[in-house]
Amino acid sequence: MLERTKKRPTDKPMEARFIGSPDKIVQLREVAKSLGLRDTSESVTIEEAFPGYGENPLGMALKGARSREGVTQRELADMTGMPQRHISEMETGKRQIGKERAKKLAKALHVSDYRVFL
Repeated sequence: MLERTKKRPTDKPMEARFIGSPDKIVQLREVAKSLGLRDTSESVTIEEAFPGYGENPLGMALKGARSREGVTQRELADMTGMPQRHISEMETGKRQIGKERAKKLAKALHVSDYRVFL
């Protein structure tokens, strides 16, 4: 007999929302916790946590990687041979990063996959 090769859609995490009185919702949360389910009502979206990510995710990725390495724009410019002005424009979303630049940036910032910047 052949085995399943794909996961069924029900194997993915699912979400449930309830409408009702606050005391009933509290009871539902307690029952859900006793069943081993998580309450994600306290979570925030990436846009809420990092304003500007929705508008410029690639620039935020570049700035985050640079900050993680503790490198200034000037130092990164020296490491990659790119003008500092271009790095600033890439971080603000005014300039496209491009494949070759992404590879240079990934190497300089120790990012395993250059496609993070594309």
